[in-house]
Amino acid sequence: MSIKLSATTRTDLGKGSSRRLRHAELVPAIVYGAGKEPVSITFKQKELRKTETIEAFYSSILSLEIDGVAEQVLLKAIQRHAFKEQIQHLDLLRVDATQTIQTTVPIHFINEEITEAVKNGGVVYRTVNEVEVLCLPADLPSFVEVDISKMEIGEILHLSDLVLPTGVESVELNKGEEHDLPLVSIILSKTAAVEEEEAEAAAAAE
Repeated sequence: MSIKLSATTRTDLGKGSSRRLRHAELVPAIVYGAGKEPVSITFKQKELRKTETIEAFYSSILSLEIDGVAEQVLLKAIQRHAFKEQIQHLDLLRVDATQTIQTTVPIHFINEEITEAVKNGGVVYRTVNEVEVLCLPADLPSFVEVDISKMEIGEILHLSDLVLPTGVESVELNKGEEHDLPLVSIILSKTAAVEEEEAEAAAAAE
């Protein structure tokens, strides 16, 4: 999915300028990286807030047009107002198609509704909801899927169980086996466990 952003350059810098921009429903931002000078830009608040509701906005290569000139960038940081529905600032990193990037992408756990372990009283516990990856910009996935339909009660899936696209590596796993973190597990719910104990006790009494 290609996400396009449109921005304009700004030369009026400083905290006072940023406040004025926000009052005018504009969002200050900075673009940096790829061996080029940082550039201060602004977005329209309304347009940006509409775009940032798309999950892929946070983990995809974005097509950014600044004063009519297009660049490929990656969101590195987003600042929000403490209580208003307002974006305060963005940090965007230019990407080079030939250079690897390190970023996080969301994990989508799928097929929970058809998992027999869940139907039999299991409860799904997600330890993490995203994974840090290393890859070329063209290989960056918007998300990674984890199918839990075959999981059993008591089973744990780890980072090493992730099926990553070709060219994509796990940053943590590259550090060694001791970084093979748990992703998701299914345990027996307390209610189901009590019922199971009562059934076993009744069977033993008989």
